[in-house]
Amino acid sequence: MPDKTIRDDLLDILETVSKAQLRALRRLRQPPRVKTGAKVGAPVKRMSHVNMIYDILHSAGRPLHISDILTLVSKRFGVELDRESVVSALAKRVARKDRFVRSGPNTFSILPEG
Repeated sequence: MPDKTIRDDLLDILETVSKAQLRALRRLRQPPRVKTGAKVGAPVKRMSHVNMIYDILHSAGRPLHISDILTLVSKRFGVELDRESVVSALAKRVARKDRFVRSGPNTFSILPEG
């Protein structure tokens, strides 16, 4: 009779795990939802850190120091960026002449078009 108990326990565990997996799969099929701020149920618009920085510099229309960029990203997007990572990413973009230019020590702006 002990085999029946162990068998039943294992089947209960497998059933519970299967139900949890099914719930997770169903959640993945749904579009992402906004947690705070915007309208409930609206899809989340995600943006890369570099795109956030580009948006900040584009809006400013002038070169900004990295401290100002980080402050504005935090205010506008609610994201705290790592200073060293951002400077490194921007320096790589500057070297490739990809959207950004360094206009002074730790000061960046958008690469002029044309």
